[in-house]
Amino acid sequence: MRETSEKKTAGKKLFGELFSSHNLGDFLFERLTLLFAVSVFLLVLLMGYQMYHGSKLSIDKFGLSFLVNSTWDPVQEIYGALPIIYGTVVSSFLALIIVLPLSIGVAIYLSEMAPAWLEKPLSFLIELLAGIPSVIYGLWGIFVLVPWIRNSIEPYLSKNLGFLPIFRGAPYGFGMLAAVIILAIMVLPIISSISREVLKAVPHSLREAALALGATRWQSTKIVLAAARPGILGATMLGFGRAIGETMAVTMVIGNRALISPSLFDPSYTLASVIANEFSEATSDMYLSALIYLALILFVLTIIINALAHLLVWSMERKWKAA
Repeated sequence: MRETSEKKTAGKKLFGELFSSHNLGDFLFERLTLLFAVSVFLLVLLMGYQMYHGSKLSIDKFGLSFLVNSTWDPVQEIYGALPIIYGTVVSSFLALIIVLPLSIGVAIYLSEMAPAWLEKPLSFLIELLAGIPSVIYGLWGIFVLVPWIRNSIEPYLSKNLGFLPIFRGAPYGFGMLAAVIILAIMVLPIISSISREVLKAVPHSLREAALALGATRWQSTKIVLAAARPGILGATMLGFGRAIGETMAVTMVIGNRALISPSLFDPSYTLASVIANEFSEATSDMYLSALIYLALILFVLTIIINALAHLLVWSMERKWKAA
């Protein structure tokens, strides 16, 4: 009886400590924040499931051949995503080739060379570019970029480099080249801002050690760049993910034609732009299912690219924290 009474007393005491006003608040707060975190993950899973369910009709009919078929014909209800995937990957990849050296140069200057009074205003202005709505870039592309490309850039490239397949064709202005340039402008603030933070995360002791051993400013910067390589690669992949998913600006300047062409002058299509253009025109279940199938492909690509980018940035931060 005495042991039972002691156990009851201990149980009441533990129960009282656990559910006191202080501990109960901590318990509820922890569980509530956990619910918020899990709900985001569940929301992503729900989105993936809904897109898979909506594209089931085209998945059953076309299967994986949807990815390699080049015909996009809503009249005959024959759908293939290869020209659209081609336009998405090529435009994003070429934009990265153009913007990557510029972005890294901006990040190096802001993190390593800019005086303190200039670093913050320049960083703010660059980050401000990321907040400009996509449709504004698109309007600027239509009224400024496309006429400039049509009247100056494409005729010059065709005249001097027309022997290359990528610079052949009529100077329409609207096409792959315009989309590549506008994507490069939109991706620049993302890559440069993240790369700047990655470079600033490298310990100052590494710079001081290099300078103490007689290295020049440029040599010490190269050492910092080598140390920050995984993070810069992660920033690049984040920019690549942004470029792949960009919709309005690209839709307004790329020409919107499902075409595989080596020429940058020809119009093309991207996954996001074809969905934006044709979703309201989908008059049949198969047409709608094919568009949702494209959305599912874009969804998977974006998740994979962003996951890899965050893993690279996280691995670098973990490395330097351990050091």
